[in-house]
Amino acid sequence: MTSHLVEILLVEDNITDAELTIRELKKNNMANNLVHVQDGQQALDFIFYPNSNNIPEQINRPKLVLLDIKMPKVSGIEVLEKIKGNHATMTIPVVMLTSSKEDPDIKRCYELGANSYIVKPVNFSSFAEAIKNLGLYWILLNQNPL
Repeated sequence: MTSHLVEILLVEDNITDAELTIRELKKNNMANNLVHVQDGQQALDFIFYPNSNNIPEQINRPKLVLLDIKMPKVSGIEVLEKIKGNHATMTIPVVMLTSSKEDPDIKRCYELGANSYIVKPVNFSSFAEAIKNLGLYWILLNQNPL
């Protein structure tokens, strides 16, 4: 898959949250070019596309990364740090979409360059509305640098 086709990279280990997110984005015609991965290592492998020597061969640049914090293998904060710390990927919008309301997590994500930090609503209709608004803003309204 090439980078210009991917609009959203969803990095979420909770299958229920991922399915709800994808369903809501599809309902609003914003998930046609979505890739879902379930841990931070898969996200890094997708974006930086390493070869067998673990050297990036290509950079995949989704229009938006929706990133959970607490995940197996590599945390969302580590993924954020690598995306924002690389000159080729630092302008990719990254929205932290997490259940963590902890101030240190929020502060750290913004220090690392997160574009937004959204706490997942527990209520389904609130969650659906939040995803719809996220997609409308970041995919349809926001202008990304190339």
